[in-house]
Amino acid sequence: MTPRTSLSPPPRKRALRVALALALAATSVTATPPRPVAAQSAGEPADLILHSGRLWTGDEASPYAEALAVRGNRIVVVGEDAAALALRGPESRVVDLQGRFVTPGFIDNHTHFNRAGELLLGVNLLAVSDAEGMVDAVGQAAERLPDGAWMTGGMWGAYEQWAMSSTGREAEEGIASGTFDPDRTLIDPVTPDNPAILWNWDRSLHLANGAALAAAGIGCSAAEAPVERGVECRAGAATGRVSAEVAGRIRAAIPPKTMEQKLAEARIALARLAEHGVTTFFDITPPEQVEVYHRLRETGELTSRVNMRMVLDTWDEMRDAGITEGFGDRWVRYQGLKGFVDGIMGGSSARFYEPYLTTGVRGEWRNPTNTGYVTDDGSGFMPEGNMRRLVFGADSAGFNPRVHAIGDEAIDRILDIYEEVQRVNGPREGRRFAIIHNQVIRDEATARRQAELGIIAEMQPYHTIDDMRWMEERIGERGRWAYAFRTLHDAGVLLSFGSDWPGTNAAWYTSNPMHGIYAAVTRQTVDGTPEGGWFPEERIDVETALRAYTVNNAWVAGEEAYKGRLAPGYLADLAVLERDPFAVDPSELKDIPVVLTVVDGRIVFERPRT
Repeated sequence: MTPRTSLSPPPRKRALRVALALALAATSVTATPPRPVAAQSAGEPADLILHSGRLWTGDEASPYAEALAVRGNRIVVVGEDAAALALRGPESRVVDLQGRFVTPGFIDNHTHFNRAGELLLGVNLLAVSDAEGMVDAVGQAAERLPDGAWMTGGMWGAYEQWAMSSTGREAEEGIASGTFDPDRTLIDPVTPDNPAILWNWDRSLHLANGAALAAAGIGCSAAEAPVERGVECRAGAATGRVSAEVAGRIRAAIPPKTMEQKLAEARIALARLAEHGVTTFFDITPPEQVEVYHRLRETGELTSRVNMRMVLDTWDEMRDAGITEGFGDRWVRYQGLKGFVDGIMGGSSARFYEPYLTTGVRGEWRNPTNTGYVTDDGSGFMPEGNMRRLVFGADSAGFNPRVHAIGDEAIDRILDIYEEVQRVNGPREGRRFAIIHNQVIRDEATARRQAELGIIAEMQPYHTIDDMRWMEERIGERGRWAYAFRTLHDAGVLLSFGSDWPGTNAAWYTSNPMHGIYAAVTRQTVDGTPEGGWFPEERIDVETALRAYTVNNAWVAGEEAYKGRLAPGYLADLAVLERDPFAVDPSELKDIPVVLTVVDGRIVFERPRT
């Protein structure tokens, strides 16, 4: 390891220390998980009653009910209408469900929350591939942002390139012909008060507006700076098209986001989750985001619970600070640590035993440049032995590694490490190792091995909808084992579902769990192709998918005693759906809206009645 020469820690390491200090301060008052409410008087009025519906409880012994009653932040009655209505008082909110469906609140196992808020409040150009679309999207973003706030990213042209061929990385002919290459004349009129540095889906093109160029002190001389200097000029004026290097210089001029901007981004992202019935989300959390969560908790603005997940190379820092697995309260907790074995399918960098048919290479191992902000080696698989050392250390300290592995060889290598750690360290209470994504297993034997080792399959089923369109062209017959929901489930592997919201530079992933359930049940795109589903033998039923978004995810987090079910004593986190997912044609699952979301006994979203 290369020794650091600076006397002060790097900025992100300082951010981690601040985050850990905040956690200790915030939980010094209350870090006790919710307990059953049996001691409360059964005769006390309820605060909220839902009746005349179809409730799926998540309890295999008693899966359905008609009604429930909530007192404070806990469920006190689940059963028949009469039992719940008996707790009606003068201040009770009583909701006639009129046959609607109630589920435990959805728990999303994988989000990048700060990025989602940034895209929702800022600019999202994924579906933009022409001038009209860019002007409209950039103009709308400028209206949302406060004056002076920077507009960054956008990633225009992603969907167009995916339609051409995969992500477009192998479609060089398609990229060369007809690529949208805008200049600042499009965006300057609609961004007078917001500096903007935007780029396309693969960061091969960069566009700055006049305000951004001025802020970075970049322009053209009378002699017109040559293009090779990274600034395109015409008639002595910059067109806004700049090189990646110059774009980096512009980004360096961006001041840090204010806390108010971070809070605004978080509020809009929370509103989106509430709209979709998500009552808890797991977040791949940068240290600087921790303060945002604590601020919102203090002001009572959190409308979803947060299970924060730091990267794997923070395990020793967290241990030394007194942070343990599950540390926190019912709103903000530390849960699991994330590592990385390989790349992603979208970039043909997921690691396989055999080469890609399109590139002739086998993919990549994650190296120290990935999330290496605490140690020089980071949380990647490389250098050799890094992942083994990290998993051993984290497990010894009582943390649960959740490791990204996508290709068949990558999955097998992390299984090797998990098996060795379990054998050497011996039994440990609360050990719940997971493979994040787990996209392409080698065969049924891999599924059986995961089950034998007790490994959780943390998957994001909506990925199937994107990947099925191009995966076979890249990996051929190996696509049979992609997103092997049924094989894993039948082998005894616990399925855990989420979104990966907001996605990558090549796709926007929905935060709506009903879209994920649709993908897992049908294995079809949103327009219903292919007929019968992509490798239909890997389809699962609605209840299995629903359990993967509720009961199972509560268990993954070690919260199964008070979350993930509708039962007396459990937290009052639930979602009301307009229709019963068990009663509709599978093609309609994606179209079922959430009409009411309750978190901690409080209604945080209510769809207006039309």
